[in-house]
Parts: sequence; structure tokens; C-alpha cells
Amino acid sequence: MMEFIRQPWPWYVAGPLIGLTVPLLLLVGNKSFGISSSLRHICAACVPAKIPFFHYDWKKEVWNLFFVAGILVGGILAANWLVDPAPLAINPQLAAELQQYGITDVRHLVPAELFNWSVLLTGRGFILMVVGGFLVGFGTRYAGGCTSGHAIMGLSTLQWPSLVATICFMAGSFLMANVLLPLLLRL
Repeated sequence: MMEFIRQPWPWYVAGPLIGLTVPLLLLVGNKSFGISSSLRHICAACVPAKIPFFHYDWKKEVWNLFFVAGILVGGILAANWLVDPAPLAINPQLAAELQQYGITDVRHLVPAELFNWSVLLTGRGFILMVVGGFLVGFGTRYAGGCTSGHAIMGLSTLQWPSLVATICFMAGSFLMANVLLPLLLRL
């Protein structure tokens, strides 16, 4: 049983499990799925200032904080006890392309040559981690939600703004992966 859990699950198992979260949340508690709003709830609970954006009854959304805490705990458990000991299998063409940029450790999901504390202090690391993180946060707030909220919840409830946001997320991802990231990796 543990071997089944440790290996990557195929899309036709993992996808429906994620997709079934939407009707389950709607049926059980008339709640909508989304992750980015939890940061707003944390700020509303912890920031004593009377900032209008954070001034609301966040306690009505405490379930979302437990949901996100469960994701965090599940990620920690999976990273420590359910990890597959075999190296990550990636396409040989991708490995060769990454080697052109000086990324040789392709055994892990997150290459150490790109994401570690010493790289953070370089121009490339600062752009990828700090500027990229700011842009993700800004985009999430500007779009009124994150990819999980729009692409999973919004599309399943046929919301037009979520379709537009999801198309923009995908276009931005393609642009980043195929145009901007190769330029950044050359820095």
C-alpha cells in the first residue's frame, strides 16, 4: 500500500480527486475553494490596524485556515515520509536544456542551483524568488483569486471572470517558461 502512495499518481486519479473537492465543499458547507484568500484571513486576524481591506469578520472563514493548514501538514508529511527514493524522472531533452543553463541537479523537483539561500543573494535568485513572489502575490490580488480558485472552483461554477483569469494565467505561464525564464537563466 505504501508503495502505491509513494509513487506519482496518474492524472486520471489525482485530477478527479482534486475536482471532487469543489462539489464536496459546496454540498457540505456552501463554501468555495481557494487558497489565496487564506493570507487575507491571517492578516485580518493578526494585523491590529484598521486597514479597510482587512477589516471584516474573518472568523466566518476560519474553515479556510484549517484547510490550508491541512495542506501544509500534508505537504510536510509527504516530503518527509512518503517521498519516492528514486530520482525524479524527467525528459532527457529537458535535462540537456537545463544543463545549458548550468542546472545539473535534475534529480529533485526544485533545483538547488536556482533555489537556495546563497542564490537568493544573486541577481538571478532575487528576480526569481523575490520579484517573482511579489508578482504572483500582486497578480493573485489583482485577479481576485489564485489559479486554484479560478481554474478549479471558478470554471466548475461557470464564472466568466474565472475563464478570463485562467486564460491569462496560462498565457503568462507559457510566456514565462518559453521566453522570460531562458533569459533569466542566462544571467
